[in-house]
Amino acid sequence: MGKIGYIGLGKMGEGMVLRLLEKGWDVVAYNRSPDPVKEMEKAGAQGAYSLKELVESLKAPRLIWIMVSHQAVDAVLSELAPLLSEGDTIIDGGNSNYKETLRRAEELKERNINFMDVGTSGGPAGARNGACVMIGGEKELFERYEKLFVDISAEKAYGYMGRAGAGHFVKMVHNGIEYGMMQAIAEGFEVMKRSEFGLDLLEVAKIYNNKSVIESRLTKWLESAFEKHGEDLVGISGKVSHSGEGLWTIEAAKELGVPVPIIEGSLKFREESQASPSYTGQVVSALRNEFGGHNVKE
Repeated sequence: MGKIGYIGLGKMGEGMVLRLLEKGWDVVAYNRSPDPVKEMEKAGAQGAYSLKELVESLKAPRLIWIMVSHQAVDAVLSELAPLLSEGDTIIDGGNSNYKETLRRAEELKERNINFMDVGTSGGPAGARNGACVMIGGEKELFERYEKLFVDISAEKAYGYMGRAGAGHFVKMVHNGIEYGMMQAIAEGFEVMKRSEFGLDLLEVAKIYNNKSVIESRLTKWLESAFEKHGEDLVGISGKVSHSGEGLWTIEAAKELGVPVPIIEGSLKFREESQASPSYTGQVVSALRNEFGGHNVKE
């Protein structure tokens, strides 16, 4: 099939490595802390306990996937790039700011190292069972490694977005849209909770998820959250965190002269929720936990 180096074995990385192994890939797995590497070895991956060991375990031209937080990408690249050869390819599958991706692509190009950005949606479950991926970089590289994208994706759930940065840009906007959709669902359910009708919100969620116009994975995840925590979402925090992509979308929109009041309002809500938690916030938090595995306990 092929051999790939994989850096970052968190919630997303672990699931994707397991999927690649099932698809017949030979995976060399590295993580900053060793325990996840040992777990992947048990699953059939070849473990590496340093970036040098990972690189030496791959033949040129090497293919290496990075799945770390956007704050950690530069540190990984600064250590990894000097170990690589001309013609090797690095893929950043995390949620990096597309402007940072453009810079990194140029810096690596000076070393004749290829760089691709792959926005990955679907959370840990998608990483394990088939994600939705948005790919940026040279078209020739996309075509060369298309089998990889087929194997990590759900059926027909991958696509080439354009030159370097395009994959992360499209994923950034996706997350901005996600903010607004989650906010609308949460606000609507708080309106219903406060109404005079004593509504069974689990039943409402089930009905919404049966051929209504707003039937979606998000409303299905809310149904799941109600089943686990009750309609009062006991133990779920009304303070909602954010990881940056919504803010990046707003900043990009302003640069392009596009008003985005829905996304902007949803980000403002998250920021203000730190001092003013609410049921709306609990719903948003519950959704973040369902699809992303985020810690949202009170």
